Amino acid sequence: MITNLPPLSAIRAFEAACRHLSFTKAGDELGLTQAAVSYQIKLLEEKLGFPVFIRKTRRIELTSKGAQLAEGVVEAFTRMRQTFQDVQEAEAAELVISSNTTFAVNWLASRMFSFQMQNPDIAVRLVSYGPWEKPKFGEADITISACYQPPAGNFCIPLVEAAFTPMVAPQLADNIGGINTPEDLLKLPIIDPDDPWWLTWFEAAGLPDADVKKWPTSRMGSQALEANRAIAGQGVAILTPYFCREALETGQLIQPFDLVCKAEDEAWSLSYPPQNRSSRKVRLFRDWLVGELKRDGLKIDEARISAAS
Repeated sequence: MITNLPPLSAIRAFEAACRHLSFTKAGDELGLTQAAVSYQIKLLEEKLGFPVFIRKTRRIELTSKGAQLAEGVVEAFTRMRQTFQDVQEAEAAELVISSNTTFAVNWLASRMFSFQMQNPDIAVRLVSYGPWEKPKFGEADITISACYQPPAGNFCIPLVEAAFTPMVAPQLADNIGGINTPEDLLKLPIIDPDDPWWLTWFEAAGLPDADVKKWPTSRMGSQALEANRAIAGQGVAILTPYFCREALETGQLIQPFDLVCKAEDEAWSLSYPPQNRSSRKVRLFRDWLVGELKRDGLKIDEARISAAS
């Protein structure tokens, strides 16, 4: 049994070389030359009494014993880095969340207090971007977006699928004697008639030629705004049921039909850059948000969560 560890500089060089499988890239990370990394690995091998790398032309491979060492050493360094970062963030942490209006207003704002009570050391700053703005992925710790894909390389977890169906205030429906068929919807003002979801839904309902364009264009660009207009009795809106649960439960809105369509390529997603993967505040918020959604009965892709952990 080795009672004394090899020199820390050698272990550090080994850990970096294991992750990159390159002395050159390990040197770039550590601020050393390729020769200096190679020298540190040689010192380690002399201390251990066996080789940890097989040197091949322009590449290196771990030996069987080297791979066994790498598993524990890389994990240990990862835990050390995480511990240092956790302690630093616990001292003064501000979590900046960028979210589109719908998710910010219809979900996050009403639940944020729960997260803050569980994590009083984390100051939260919620920055919602407007209906016609693109999310600024690089300016927040976490971004919640709907129609825009995060940059390549970002970790991304789909949260709420883009499902949609017409909704209306009950008093407005009563004004036309109730809504019994999809055709009845066309007797009422259509909120945001330019939204492509309308044509998709009417086609699925058996009305591919439904004329929604007869109503004035009134693009809100946000379900939060469209839902408020529908609740005020200004027309029929096409909305995501998950975000309107409270309005449906309290009778502010009704969903006339069970038919719910889905936009396959759209979903509200949580994303963050690779450098935030080990961030304590990001992990805590991600796990809290996913837990809340699961309690609501939503299914979250566990493989995506594992990849982002």
